Amino acid sequence: MTLPRTAPAASGVDVVRRPRRLRALWLAVALGTLVALCVASVSIGSRQVALDDILAALGGGTDGFDQAAVATRIPRTLLAVLAGAALGLAGAVMQGVTRNPLADPGILGVNMGATLAVVCGLAFVGVSSATATIWIAIAGAGAAAVFVYVVGSLGRGGATPLKLALAGAATTAALASFISAVVLPRNDIAGNVRSWQIGGVGGATSDSIAVVLPFLIAGTAICLLSARSLNSLALGDELAAGLGERVAVARAAAALGAVVLCGASTALTGPIGFVGLVVPHLFRLLVGIDHRWLLPFSALGGAVLLVAADVIGRVVARPSEVDVGIITALIGAPVFIAIVRRQKVREL
Repeated sequence: MTLPRTAPAASGVDVVRRPRRLRALWLAVALGTLVALCVASVSIGSRQVALDDILAALGGGTDGFDQAAVATRIPRTLLAVLAGAALGLAGAVMQGVTRNPLADPGILGVNMGATLAVVCGLAFVGVSSATATIWIAIAGAGAAAVFVYVVGSLGRGGATPLKLALAGAATTAALASFISAVVLPRNDIAGNVRSWQIGGVGGATSDSIAVVLPFLIAGTAICLLSARSLNSLALGDELAAGLGERVAVARAAAALGAVVLCGASTALTGPIGFVGLVVPHLFRLLVGIDHRWLLPFSALGGAVLLVAADVIGRVVARPSEVDVGIITALIGAPVFIAIVRRQKVREL
């Protein structure tokens, strides 16, 4: 049986247009979900605030309790959006740089490196400035990323996904031990550090967000500008070099953007894991592997996930709260196990 003569042309048009329509659809869904979650984040808490009361509180036309609740939750929601976007984007970039589906700021030890640097700054230097804390966190994240990549590249086969995951897990465990060794003798900082280590957005203020925002903007710009280079790196180093890509420079630039995002977000929220693992995998299925689309969608998806985790944490333990770091771990751990089970590793 032969197909009608017009069938190939129609099929070809569908192949071209369908991804654009799907991307537009998923963009609308993600944006709508994020807006709805932001409204829920501002309204849900120990004191319920209706949408009319939120609008009235923003205009100063309601009672002081609603105004206080809204004034506290808006920076918290904004920090969840920014940190989630940063972690989602950083995870997608790390997976592209290493060509490793298991790459994630938490799994590769990057967040823990930033945590150790901040803890050492507090314990030994007495760092109190928000800007200095962010710089220290970025330095620690960068050092951990380089160390894990070097260790994971040793031996035959270079930096395979399993070797990087093992190196990251071992590094994370070692850094966690160092953090405990630093914190335990210091009762003056132990309580705050332990709470911060869980990972949360409850302590957000407009001042702290204003300080971290330039770092997040810079890291985001670097990552998004690296999208074409990541597409080339996905073809392999030799082919990317043959296409005129400066492989080492491209990899270092993209990694720098991811490190800045991880360090800056960790400095404010503490180490939050699995956002950078779950979100890029989901959006690869939805929008494809082109990093020019994958990176912005991963940032948007990370914001959705972290705001949702914050809202869930406030709902399941009302009137108390569960920090977002616990919620994202409960969501991300099964996904990580599923990815490991499906990943075919040829050699150690």
